[in-house]
Amino acid sequence: MTHTARTAAVVVDGAYELAEGGRWFDGRYVYVDILSGRLFELRDDTEPAPRQLCGLDVPLGAVAPVADRPGTWIAAAGTGIALLTADGAPEWLDRPEDRTPAPSRMNDGVADPAGRFWAGSMAYDGAHGAGSLYRTDPDGTVVRVLDGLGIVNGPAFTADGTTMYVADTAAGTILRCSVDPASGDLSGGPHTFARVRDGEGGPDGMTVDAEGCLWVAMWGAGEVHRYHPDGRRLHTLTVPAPHPTSVCLHPADNRLFVTTARYGVKSPTAASGAVLSIPVPVRGTAVCFWSGPG
Repeated sequence: MTHTARTAAVVVDGAYELAEGGRWFDGRYVYVDILSGRLFELRDDTEPAPRQLCGLDVPLGAVAPVADRPGTWIAAAGTGIALLTADGAPEWLDRPEDRTPAPSRMNDGVADPAGRFWAGSMAYDGAHGAGSLYRTDPDGTVVRVLDGLGIVNGPAFTADGTTMYVADTAAGTILRCSVDPASGDLSGGPHTFARVRDGEGGPDGMTVDAEGCLWVAMWGAGEVHRYHPDGRRLHTLTVPAPHPTSVCLHPADNRLFVTTARYGVKSPTAASGAVLSIPVPVRGTAVCFWSGPG
């Protein structure tokens, strides 16, 4: 394993409380500020500042673009899954976390190569066992796939859609699941892919690079880890903020984009609650769409 301190540039000093969910899509970087319920885009080298796309009155965990519906997003928001149109008004598909005993919200999420949207949840107090992972099928049906987790982050998929990684941040565990691309069903239970040692933070947002390796933002550690598909940690990058929250590799050049949080930081700098850019030797893969009904 190698440990690298690369120069990180502050791309957006947004003073965000909890920036998350960064994705490259159609020449723009899209991300959220979870607790304020806002969605932003940053045009690649064409606009010097981010533009707010919409704002909700509930937390906004992550979004994915909807196929053949420009300007429409599927979102993990509030207590469920919603479609966001250009005017920002949510069209709710389901609110499964309304039916949980503890006050909860949706968290991170991503579309898979087969056109499904996967998103995790968490209790507001971060209680172990209160988080779940949901799958939204192309017909709009929302299915609880896993439960008994804590703070669910990721997920991230391999390019063929047959392997999914899911982080349980509170437990310090990254799980790996085999997925049937045709049905979206899991083949057997989740298996432990990596376990983070005490003092190394908690695994947060994740992405898979063009070589099939997994990148993980390490909340509380000020690091990003890169793992080989066999579970070996290959690299550790230091970032200038204690709470990195999501990682996204540019699909066309060698840059890693990292969102960070000011939440829980006693003496935040410009790098906390920001979007950072770090040069790396590998690229990302194209974003996936939710292929919902037209």
